[in-house]
Amino acid sequence: MTDSAPTTGKRTRDQRTESGSRRDLSWPPQPEALPLPVTDNHAHLDFIDGKEELSVQQQLQLAIDSNVTGVITIGCDLAAARWTRALLDGSVEQPADPALFRNHLRAGVSIHPNTAVEHRRGTDRDGNELPSLEDAIAEVSDLLDHDHMVTIGETGLDWFRTKRADEHARTAQIDSFRAHIALAKEKGLPMQIHDRDAHQDVLDVLDADGIPDRTVLHCFSGDADFARACVQRGAYISIAGPITFKSNDSLRDALAAVPLNRVMVETDAPFLTPVPYRGRPNSPYLIPHTMQTIADVHGVSLEDACAAVQATTAEVYGWSGA
Repeated sequence: MTDSAPTTGKRTRDQRTESGSRRDLSWPPQPEALPLPVTDNHAHLDFIDGKEELSVQQQLQLAIDSNVTGVITIGCDLAAARWTRALLDGSVEQPADPALFRNHLRAGVSIHPNTAVEHRRGTDRDGNELPSLEDAIAEVSDLLDHDHMVTIGETGLDWFRTKRADEHARTAQIDSFRAHIALAKEKGLPMQIHDRDAHQDVLDVLDADGIPDRTVLHCFSGDADFARACVQRGAYISIAGPITFKSNDSLRDALAAVPLNRVMVETDAPFLTPVPYRGRPNSPYLIPHTMQTIADVHGVSLEDACAAVQATTAEVYGWSGA
């Protein structure tokens, strides 16, 4: 997740790319359904994207049509975390049939590493006052107390948006990461890690504090050596749309280095839409494109890949969708 959130409610994804070009906002077509169900273990359903806004109910129904029968939505700043809890409580976007959310939707919340820097500073990028980092994480802890909260995250380190050389940013992110590790252990929940250009530092913090049970490298972006290092520590890797990008041979090599029983799949929607729709809005219903690449890299049938990924998802979260 990269874009910032408003004070309350849903946020809107930027209509332009980081290079400044205008994005194609049309929704990709529905792919052929997977032969067996899988779960999108990391999406941001608090975002609005596309020419036509899709509600949470619409996104879940489209996902089910693709045989993506479970979605874990992640809220990783206070506004998003509050909205996510309200979604679970039925205060926002309640579907006509409550069983849709009850059976197919779970969630996680946290303070994103880049947002942790703002909380430590006391203001967001627009100068609005923020609670302390410690108070923000305390609220996250309270919001996690719900039967359908199944993970803590995303937390971790990001030296792309906030530079490692900035001592204030580095210390805030590491302190936040360590606090989330402690929270995962306290609550006995899986933890999802955001790692961007920070591979060794992520490992160093995990080694120093002790890796929580059921730790997931969300949107894995490292090479084969880093993948093996994560798995050796007991972690799992979650594969998103970039695995389909033509230039990402090193990421495909990393996936090949990891057994399928340590692999899960995600969209990070509305970001990181897989080929052939890169740059357009993303949603859990597009998981089949990513799953096909996972199967191809491991040289197994799509059916076998789905079965393995779904079994791993159920092992990690204790849930994998109806």
